[in-house]
Amino acid sequence: MMRRLSRHIGGTVFRSVFLALCVIVGLDVVAEIIDQTRAIQRDYYFVDALIYVFTKLPSTIYEYMPLSSLIGCLYGLGLLVGNSEVTVMRASGVSLVRIVYFVMKPVLVFIVLSVGIGEYFSPYLDQRAEGTREYLRKGSSSQDSAAGLWIREEREFMHFNAVFPGGVLYGVTRYQFDDQQKLQQASFSSRATYNATEQFWVEENVSITRFDENKTVTEKRITRRWNSELSPQILTVNILPAASLPVRTLDNHIDFLRQQNADTAVYELAYWSKVLQPLVVLGLVLIAISFVFGPLRDATMGFRIFVGVLVGISFNILQDLLGPFSLVFGFPVIFAVITPILLCILVGLYLLRRSG
Repeated sequence: MMRRLSRHIGGTVFRSVFLALCVIVGLDVVAEIIDQTRAIQRDYYFVDALIYVFTKLPSTIYEYMPLSSLIGCLYGLGLLVGNSEVTVMRASGVSLVRIVYFVMKPVLVFIVLSVGIGEYFSPYLDQRAEGTREYLRKGSSSQDSAAGLWIREEREFMHFNAVFPGGVLYGVTRYQFDDQQKLQQASFSSRATYNATEQFWVEENVSITRFDENKTVTEKRITRRWNSELSPQILTVNILPAASLPVRTLDNHIDFLRQQNADTAVYELAYWSKVLQPLVVLGLVLIAISFVFGPLRDATMGFRIFVGVLVGISFNILQDLLGPFSLVFGFPVIFAVITPILLCILVGLYLLRRSG
């Protein structure tokens, strides 16, 4: 009996969350496609804009998983309440705690999916999407200093038009200065690849200009070895925003910054946001369950969804406010991340206790 109830409730909630995720992500994809059409230009066509949007689709799914879980649970449980199935279950002796457990089981599937996407898929695909777009817009034959990535290493300044995952650079410009900050050499290569075994770069189609006191000397090379402390991992940290980096990369970079006595707050905020995202989903789902069994028991489905959207937006606003506040006022960033979660859990437990 309980197994059948578990499958029925779990299946209803799973389908509802999946439907909500498809609708919300679909709307975001349409909006992003419209936004990308404004960037269409020479060598960057509508098809390229579509590829860019769909390559970043895993990140969109990861971003909207908490809101989709909230709305999906409101919708799925609302169907069960509307059909009086929950009333029959309660009259049959099924406790509210057990029903909550049945609802949480399918949500755990989405949490595992979200963690897998955030750790193993979205960082790689985000970097590939950005690299492909920048390459199509600027190519590898010239420098565009208005975009791309600038990096400094000792007395050398470098600019890359496009950075691809795995250690592939396009449009590599390097400026070398002496101790008196006078330009000694400038070079441009169309492409550079990283040799992970011996840890050096290989530049291709290199044009070199050396600046002597009374003359300049130019040189062309098919390939050139480039020894540098830069690695694909360091470039990934620089090319992607902190919120797009996987937890393991954030952890390593935070340790590195601490060794350099540098500020780690931005990366710590992204780290704790990623680590605690499963609790975000569980907290919002608990709010959804408490609403359906409490204040929204007799509400219409449309009103339940409206409240779900309102709660989800309010939660995101609170997160977005507390994060920057922690950076400005210097209190631990973990408090900024965990406070909205604890608020959801406490409100959800309070409402469930009243309705139980």
